[in-house]
Amino acid sequence: MDKILLKNIYTRKLNLILIVFVGTLLLTLSAKIKVPFIPVPMTMQTFIVLFLGYYLGPKLALATVALYIFEGVLGFPVFTDTPEKGIGISYIVGHTGGYILGFIISSFLAGTQNYNRNFFSNLFKLLLSVLPIYILGLLWLGNIIGWDKPVLEFGLYPFIYAEIFKLILLSVIISKFNFRLFR
Repeated sequence: MDKILLKNIYTRKLNLILIVFVGTLLLTLSAKIKVPFIPVPMTMQTFIVLFLGYYLGPKLALATVALYIFEGVLGFPVFTDTPEKGIGISYIVGHTGGYILGFIISSFLAGTQNYNRNFFSNLFKLLLSVLPIYILGLLWLGNIIGWDKPVLEFGLYPFIYAEIFKLILLSVIISKFNFRLFR
């Protein structure tokens, strides 16, 4: 094979690895920075999960989120409230495990959408993309705390306003700039 072609292949693969690694850093930062919000503090994790799907496309976003979760399983303090609330597999099997696993599906779904300049169309696509996070999260949470407890009051209602804010913000960004890296 031609040396230049091989060099281009290796350079492209190295760039993709770097992009995935930077994506995991963004997810880690988004988990650690808490913004005071009513009724609970807001992190930007779901925003970044959807942004990665939009910006990187389905395959690369999925790889990024999967690596992020794998880093957490290995014990790196990448998740919200780690290491205070535990690290590694113990964190994943806790109350938020379903939400974190939902990141994988949501990043992929966000990457498959055909975005355009229409704010409401993009908002609807982002809303559909974020649903797996909450569906898996609530199912997981219900199995952990018991279905006799008010699962929606613990795992959904406190996050609705923050989620709406993040979806609107990302929809504005997508509608205004539409700068996808991969499709």
